[in-house]
Amino acid sequence: MKYDFQMNELCPATYTFSVIGGKWNLPILAIMSEAEVIRYNELKRRLAGITGTTLTNCLKELIEYGIVHREQFNEVPPRVEYSLTTAGKELVPILETLVRWGQKNVGAMNKDLG
Repeated sequence: MKYDFQMNELCPATYTFSVIGGKWNLPILAIMSEAEVIRYNELKRRLAGITGTTLTNCLKELIEYGIVHREQFNEVPPRVEYSLTTAGKELVPILETLVRWGQKNVGAMNKDLG
């Protein structure tokens, strides 16, 4: 694996993990990868334990990274839909690979702890 970066630049791997890091970004992305579009309340329902403020902040962050797209419709009542951008969709296979690696290796970690 080639890993080359300049010290004055953001490391690509560090950037990637900052996008998917945190307690909620990965679960949000996993849920969003299953649907073309999803509404806020559906996301909140599927993320047991997340507060509204936390979900809003996570979505804002993912929008700033260019991973999630937010579309607001001028209707009564207002409707907002979220979807993965092209960059977000490109991230899905990477996340699936990370999950498979975790599934394969979590048992080894549990053995070491026991």
